Amino acid sequence: MTMKLDSWLLEILACPNCGGGLSADEGAGELVCTGSCGYAYPVRDDIPVLLVDEARAPAS
Repeated sequence: MTMKLDSWLLEILACPNCGGGLSADEGAGELVCTGSCGYAYPVRDDIPVLLVDEARAPAS
């Protein structure tokens, strides 16, 4: 699964939970928070779903 997200978009997006930056995980098809929470947000049809209710919590 290849995500078609522009690099400028990743630069301005922020995690809605903690405000941290987001990094693309191409293999999983999601954006992963690089801030304090580590939530992973799905990308569906090349559209980031930045809803905390839709996020996957990090494995602990």
